[in-house]
Amino acid sequence: MNSRNHSTGNLEPTSEVADFGDRLPVYGLLDNIRSVWNVGSMFRTADAVGLGGLFLSGMTATPPRPDIEKTALGATLSVPWDYWSDSIAAAQRIKEVGLPLVALEQTEGASDWDRFDFPFPHCFVVGHEVRGVRPEILDLADHVVEIPMVGIKHSLNVAVSFGVLVYAIRRKWQEIGG
Repeated sequence: MNSRNHSTGNLEPTSEVADFGDRLPVYGLLDNIRSVWNVGSMFRTADAVGLGGLFLSGMTATPPRPDIEKTALGATLSVPWDYWSDSIAAAQRIKEVGLPLVALEQTEGASDWDRFDFPFPHCFVVGHEVRGVRPEILDLADHVVEIPMVGIKHSLNVAVSFGVLVYAIRRKWQEIGG
């Protein structure tokens, strides 16, 4: 895979760090994201941090679409991506190739994202804006992390959560000399 080019239909998860070139050795799995603007925002953020790639799944919209581009601003052409109709099958494939799966979800026993030692490489998953990460994917996850909430609201917008998480992951990668 040429990590600098747009990719659809053939982005294969890999646990080989060497395949990432200068990209962060991390993938994101978008599990049934309903808002095209959230998808575009996540593409733009993925580009900003040099994410290894995105797996779009289920109802998650895929490029090319003008409504995605409204927030992606061209990042759909710089971030490798693939679409899987079944997010569970995508998560299973990610696990089959040996990548740890880290779910971002508020659950009993979830680790604080800021204190978590992210494995490298890995794939993290964010879920539907209302329902979150599917329970079947949570069952497959090696780890679950959450962003603690101290205000009266119990969650952040999924694209905001994605951004908070990927910048934390990038910082952890840089701390270990990546």
